[in-house]
Amino acid sequence: MSSAVADLLSILDLEELDLNLFRGRSPQSGWQRVFGGQVIGQALVAAVRTVDVSRPPHSMHAYFLLPGDPKIPIIYDVDRMRDGGSFTTRRVTARQHGHPIFSMLVSFHTDEPGLDHQAQMPDVPLPENLPSEAEVREKILPTMSDPVRRYYERERPIELRPVEFDRYLGKKLDNGNFHIWIRTTGRLPDEPAIHQCVLAYASDMMLLDTALIPHGRSVFDKTIMAASLDHALWFHRPCRADEWLLYAQDSPSMAGARGFSRGLIFASDGTLVASVAQEGMIREKRAATT
Repeated sequence: MSSAVADLLSILDLEELDLNLFRGRSPQSGWQRVFGGQVIGQALVAAVRTVDVSRPPHSMHAYFLLPGDPKIPIIYDVDRMRDGGSFTTRRVTARQHGHPIFSMLVSFHTDEPGLDHQAQMPDVPLPENLPSEAEVREKILPTMSDPVRRYYERERPIELRPVEFDRYLGKKLDNGNFHIWIRTTGRLPDEPAIHQCVLAYASDMMLLDTALIPHGRSVFDKTIMAASLDHALWFHRPCRADEWLLYAQDSPSMAGARGFSRGLIFASDGTLVASVAQEGMIREKRAATT
C-alpha cells in the first residue's frame, strides 16, 4: 500500500468520542483550507458507523457552510433521524471553532431486487492507453503552468488519468465534456464501506473545475476564485475504488457566479456505479486598481 493511500485511510479512520460523536483530523499539507472531499468522506464514515453494515448508503446531499481549518480537528455530530424497515436516514454536522462548517444528509437502503437499467459508458480510450503519472511528470509537467504542475507533483492517494489532457495545456473543449480515469494508488481493504467513502472523497477532486471548461479556464487560473457550495452523490451499484473508474463530467450551466457540474462514474466494464452533482461559487478576480 502506498504511503498516500495509508494516510488517506488514516484520515478516514475517525476517533469515536462518544455515542454519535466523532473527531477527524486533516493532513498537514500546507493548504489554507480543508479539501472538501475530505470532509465529505469523513462525514460519510461518521454516518456509516451508526448503521448496520447490512444496510449501505445509497445517497448523500451536503452543503459546505464555512471553509475548514486544517490546523485543528473537525468534530462530526451524527443525528439518527430515522431507522425504518427499508431506509435509514442520518444527518451529520461538522463543526470547528464552535460553528457548523458542513452539513450532510445520508440515506441508507437495504438492497432488494427490481427493475434495472443504466446510462451507457462513453467510448473513450482506456487508462492503459493514456499517459501514466510517471510519463506526465517526465514529459508533460514542464509545459504546464505552475499551479497545475505543483498539483500533479504532489504524492496523492488518487491516481488521475485525464482523457482530454490538452485542456490543461490551454486547449478549449467545445462540447465541455471531460473524462478522467481514477483509482487509488494502492490496494484498499475489502470492506465495501471503505470503497464508498474513498469514492466520496475522490468525487470532489475535479468536478468543480468542469464548469470552467466551456470558457477555456481552470480553477488553477490565478484570476479565478472558486469554492464548492454543495455536493450530492448517489451510489447505484457496488464498486472498488482501487480499480479503474471512469468519471464522465459535464457542466450544463454557469450563471450568477455559480457553476453547476455533474458526473457519472463507471467501472471499467461499463457498469454505472455512481452519479454526482455539484454547484460551486466561481468568480473572476477583479484587477487591482491604483
